Amino acid sequence: MKPPRATLFRTAAALATLALGAAAVPAVSQTARRATRTQAATAEAQWIDRATVVWKVEHTAATAEELRYAGGGTLRLAPATLTDAQKAAYPHLADRPAYRLDPRDRDKAATALRGPLTVVQRAAGDRDHVLHRTGVQIPGVLDDLYADRARRARLGPVFHGGRPTLSVWAPTARSVSLDLDGRTVAMRRDPGSGVWSVTGSPDWRDKQYRYRIRVWAPTVGKTVTNEVTDPYSTALTADSARSLVTDLADPRLAPAGWASLKKPEAVPLRDARIQELQIRDFSIADRTSAHPGQYLAFTDRGSDGLRHLTRLARSGTSYVHLLPAFDFGTVPERRSDQARPGCELAALPADSDQQQKCVAQAADRDGYNWGYDPLHYTVPEGSYASDPEGPARTREFRRMVQGLAHAGLRTVMDVVYNHTVAAGQDDKSVLDRIVPGYYQRLLDDGSVATSTCCPGTAPEHAMMGKLVVDSIVTWAREYKVDGFRFDLMGHHPKANILAVRKALDALTPAKDGVDGKSIILYGEGWDFGEAAGDARFVQATQRNMAGTGIATFSDRARDAVRGGGPFDEDPRVQGFASGLFTDPNGSPANGGPDEQRARLLHAQDLIKVGLSGNLADYTFTDTAGRRVKGSEVDYNGSPAGYAAAPGDALAYADAHDNETLYDALAYKLPATTSAADRARAQVVALATATLSQGPALSQAGTDLLRSKSLDRNSFDSGDWFNAIHWDCASGNGFGRGLPPAADNEPKWPYAKALLTNPAARPGCAEITGASAAYRDLLRISTTEKAFSQTTAEGVRQALSFPLSGTGETPGVITMRLGPLVVVFNATPSRQSQTVPALAGTPYALHPVQAHGADATVRTSGYERATGTFAVPGRTVAVFRAGAAGR
Repeated sequence: MKPPRATLFRTAAALATLALGAAAVPAVSQTARRATRTQAATAEAQWIDRATVVWKVEHTAATAEELRYAGGGTLRLAPATLTDAQKAAYPHLADRPAYRLDPRDRDKAATALRGPLTVVQRAAGDRDHVLHRTGVQIPGVLDDLYADRARRARLGPVFHGGRPTLSVWAPTARSVSLDLDGRTVAMRRDPGSGVWSVTGSPDWRDKQYRYRIRVWAPTVGKTVTNEVTDPYSTALTADSARSLVTDLADPRLAPAGWASLKKPEAVPLRDARIQELQIRDFSIADRTSAHPGQYLAFTDRGSDGLRHLTRLARSGTSYVHLLPAFDFGTVPERRSDQARPGCELAALPADSDQQQKCVAQAADRDGYNWGYDPLHYTVPEGSYASDPEGPARTREFRRMVQGLAHAGLRTVMDVVYNHTVAAGQDDKSVLDRIVPGYYQRLLDDGSVATSTCCPGTAPEHAMMGKLVVDSIVTWAREYKVDGFRFDLMGHHPKANILAVRKALDALTPAKDGVDGKSIILYGEGWDFGEAAGDARFVQATQRNMAGTGIATFSDRARDAVRGGGPFDEDPRVQGFASGLFTDPNGSPANGGPDEQRARLLHAQDLIKVGLSGNLADYTFTDTAGRRVKGSEVDYNGSPAGYAAAPGDALAYADAHDNETLYDALAYKLPATTSAADRARAQVVALATATLSQGPALSQAGTDLLRSKSLDRNSFDSGDWFNAIHWDCASGNGFGRGLPPAADNEPKWPYAKALLTNPAARPGCAEITGASAAYRDLLRISTTEKAFSQTTAEGVRQALSFPLSGTGETPGVITMRLGPLVVVFNATPSRQSQTVPALAGTPYALHPVQAHGADATVRTSGYERATGTFAVPGRTVAVFRAGAAGR
């Protein structure tokens, strides 16, 4: 997702993210907005283990400190110094005063933690003269007391011999009982782990349940009794009202052929070509689908959408990355409860503000949301099922995985463990109503961190980290998911993501039905918010994940190709593919010709680093004539190259965040640019990712020039702005009205003229032509071994930019890769590139392009005597050695 969508992205934290070049942060629902305003009572002291409290208040000779708990109990404190190990575990607290619990009081900790806690500093000798008072944060001491045993517990419903055991971790609860189908069942607490459990009879299967938990809730300052669904739910009733005692191994939940499902051959992450896709977008406007907006649309083999995915798979696409498909909190799951826009949207003018008004009026109750507001992490979302009650969502998710496999594609899930839809006592808060103050990340004052847009979680705490690992393993084992994309992965500890990798690697076909080692992992490695700079732990950021085999999105080449950023006041800031210097659009935001030329040449250096797989140690001559490493090329003050090996960085030109590639280019290309040239510019931009080392991703429909009518943040913009149009006769989504005001109104003056510009509205020739040209490049990238280097040394040996230096042509990159020469010509005119070292060597246009769909690229030429490659404007041509040129 992106840094906080909507208005929340305009916060200081969000702007910090933007400065780092992140794509953006999460979608914010009304519930999430409500939850982010929930403030915990001030809790500035942190009880980090059974013996230690950290507080910013200094001890003096005239003071005494103590920890007070319910019933008048007191735990005595004495000034102390944090050990090196404690400082390493809590780097953000390393310089704070510490206090040691009196050894005589430490056996009272478990009792004290089950009620209100206060740390006080009082005058020495006068218990009633309180100088300072604050609440206490308790995650550290809970981990110290319980985590060793709790980590080994199997939580949620677990079946043995047909009998279910239900278990929930609630160490601070005063009591926990099970509300099972309307009756109350007692549960037993294990004092060593803090886990409450009960074993039932076989007739409990598929019954509804919730936990009834009596617990101290700091956000409301009282003991409450919460009726809460199971955070380890395996199935739910509609709208997540109750959990179900469901065994995912029950044969009734397996569609025909599930046990024997044959997946397409696993593709290593470094070679992955990925289509990012939202489930509802895929089919909701597809008149050929029998199941619009549902999981089952992926079983409609004759639909336009599935036929297109199959064509992409045959051309080299290996994975479909699904936007969040777990249970999320912002969509009514029953179709009868979902609102619809009350206007005749198609009858309104292309530049009208009425479409977005009408969509916005229904947005809070319609069937649409990207889903970055997790409610239950390990249950499929009910709104995509034919029936949200009970088991249909499980069977149909599995059928979706089958359908993708039959189309030649493996399945990746977008997972969002970095925040929840709500916290505190909100009715959509699950974790925080079971163990208040533990699962959410707290700031220094005890309030919940919201830098991700929503109430942040704390995977650095043992049981939140366990939940992440357990949930991922369930999706892999029980749903045969082939990969996971971590939203805002930089808010996770690196150790947590590596623990996921280790757990997956332990899965085997013989034992688990899946090969865990073949499962791919990647995520957003942005560095921002309260965890930034490894402030609390070593983060799973771009720099830190290098060398782990887990990829991070690379924003370097993305920005260079597109130009500017999604929050520019003037969206016409140009880049390599959008005409910077070579086809200026007249915007003063681009600067004068000299500035444009310099910016373009630097963009070309960033793209070269991207083509290397963002390798930190890849060496080349930059456009200033210097011999540099990728890590020495500047990207907004950070190293452009950060990867240690191919596969560490994931290349992309667009994703669900920010304007689609077509819409970004629509803003940036000169207004007079023809529809045909807009399509060609799109393919040039896509090629910079498709022909790179390492994995590449594109948003579904981008090859078809997909538009969201210039909406930069469509997380809640409904089907009207988001649906993919697989049939070119329906257009590409452009000109469906001004985009929603919440995130786009400042750009309306630029958008209004564009939306009625005939040149910006492509027809079938442009849409199908762009897709075919992209598929040709995709086929080349996935069949030529030169694009699949396995090591950094292999890249260094195979890849060069022979014309890079002070004489490089602005707007043209010439890449030599093993037996191939690739010319990226982003300029509007034909360009010749002479490589003297290749004179006499036979080259010819790659057979895929020579016999492909793009007639323009077929006019490319090669002159053997001089080593000169000639390529038409806005064209990427791949030449292969071994055939005679002219």
